[in-house]
Amino acid sequence: MSALRHVVCALSGGVDSAVAALLLRRRGYQVTGVFMKNWDSLDEHGVCAADKDCEDAYKVCRILDIPFHQVSYVKEYWNEVFRLFTQGANGVTFLNEYEKGRTPNPDIICNKHIKFSCFYHYAVDNLGKESEFLHLPVKLLQAADSFKDQTFFLSQVSQDALRRTIFPLGELTKEFVKKIAAENRLHHVLQKKEVGPSLASAHIMLAFLLFQSMGICFIGKRNFEHFILQYLQPRPGKFISIEDNTVLGTHKGWFLYTLGQRAKISGLREPWYVVEKDGTKGDVLVAPQVDHPALYRDLLRTNRVHWIAEEPPAALVRDKMMECHFRFRHQMALVPCVLTLNQDGTVWVTAVKAVRGLALGQFAVFYKGDECLGSGKILRLGPSAYTLQKGKNRTKVAPEVSSDSSGLHPTP
Repeated sequence: MSALRHVVCALSGGVDSAVAALLLRRRGYQVTGVFMKNWDSLDEHGVCAADKDCEDAYKVCRILDIPFHQVSYVKEYWNEVFRLFTQGANGVTFLNEYEKGRTPNPDIICNKHIKFSCFYHYAVDNLGKESEFLHLPVKLLQAADSFKDQTFFLSQVSQDALRRTIFPLGELTKEFVKKIAAENRLHHVLQKKEVGPSLASAHIMLAFLLFQSMGICFIGKRNFEHFILQYLQPRPGKFISIEDNTVLGTHKGWFLYTLGQRAKISGLREPWYVVEKDGTKGDVLVAPQVDHPALYRDLLRTNRVHWIAEEPPAALVRDKMMECHFRFRHQMALVPCVLTLNQDGTVWVTAVKAVRGLALGQFAVFYKGDECLGSGKILRLGPSAYTLQKGKNRTKVAPEVSSDSSGLHPTP
């Protein structure tokens, strides 16, 4: 295969993408820097952060003596990632998921629909001709710096895009990246605070594009409740204790809370945590301890899983079950689990040990060793440890009564 010479490098205005462009240029690639604008709005201080980021990206290109371009995906981001679909539409966007009471991950969706679809096709179309690339399936591996590893956010990206993608910082630590920047006149990017995930840290073997994420920078440090209520109508409801059904306070909308987070209840000194949500009544059920058993579950079901290298893994097809690890939040410790494959491509995930704060709408991302296998969105949760314990206690008192939990057991 001939050398792949032309690289389109997505620049965020941050240190990772700047150093990635520098390293690619040193390797002899013809590098073109491109800044993506995905959100068109001022922050709470009346400042458009994207303008400053664009300026910083342009400075990087001047220092490295490479061409600079800008592209806008504000419309695509609004339609594919953020906006609220009309009632009855089968929308899976950020706002639509929140209105359903789920906890979406817009960074994963943005990578899938914007950075590795819209921007990917822009980069390919502007190379002038179809370059050679690896036709064999590639694997997505975790980065050397586990703190900066971005495979979680890349878990829904297509195999076609990954085959043509380079992540030059995959084997470098963050401190070493900063050292490279300081030694190469890139001081202006060293002074910036990072907001979103940095995709330059991920690791893939061969390709001809480089991506650097700007993350969910349109929210940044804004007040989340105030931001969401600009787009969704308030739905007042009650905070209710899961232990005795006591009403503890009120809230502006059940969609503002996710399982596991602390609930800010006016007048209460002791912390309470969200353990369940009642979408019909609009109530949020809370428990009094950070490690309350109502926060823990060991069973979930996903939608059809997006597998990166194998569709699905051969061992899972053969045995209908497979041991691996998963996480549902970036940087959380990997959790040992058993996957059970269903005929429709969905999977049951049984954690070896119950985990805290599982929520509908999150992505379960699967790993085997250093390899990221893919991910699926969580659409169903098993009973909490608290619910199971209450069931056992009722059974001891009235053994003739049994609850029908059909459908909550993983069966292929």
